[in-house]
Amino acid sequence: MNAPGSAAVSYGQANSRLTKLAAWIDERNLPFLVTSIGMIVMLLWAGAYKMTVPGADGITPLVTHSPLIGWHFKVFGPYIGSDLIGLTEWIAAILFLAGYLRPKVGIVGGLIATLMFFITSTMIMTTPGTTTVVHGMRYMSFLGLFLFKDVISLGASLYLISYFGKKAIQLENTANS
Repeated sequence: MNAPGSAAVSYGQANSRLTKLAAWIDERNLPFLVTSIGMIVMLLWAGAYKMTVPGADGITPLVTHSPLIGWHFKVFGPYIGSDLIGLTEWIAAILFLAGYLRPKVGIVGGLIATLMFFITSTMIMTTPGTTTVVHGMRYMSFLGLFLFKDVISLGASLYLISYFGKKAIQLENTANS
């Protein structure tokens, strides 16, 4: 599946080894497979961990400093609140998995994950200790780098919405012809 807006490229059109490799990767759908399977595994695993006491305790400082979701732990408390976050991750993972057969369901999973990773991406700016100073230069700390992975996951979620959207359009067009 090619990226939205790109022309279809086949292995036979590639001239150099480098472009042949790129075409081979594209024809086998490796970007989608690695991204979707990786996202599903990460969401299931992270969601399960958030449903444990150490998982809830670990995200409490992140959530409580967030203006977008800080209310969540005030309403539900840290343990039920963390369980709900973990459950949301599980739901997104299951919807991504279902998207293999029903692409519109995958789009919904992508929307949930996009909102979730947008919120956690903003925690880089709201959580104390995300940067550190070394020899007068400011760097991202381990905590900052941990949160920064959610920026990449935000991009992966948007990619999956795009991919499932193209698949859904193809199915709609096939049904209408």
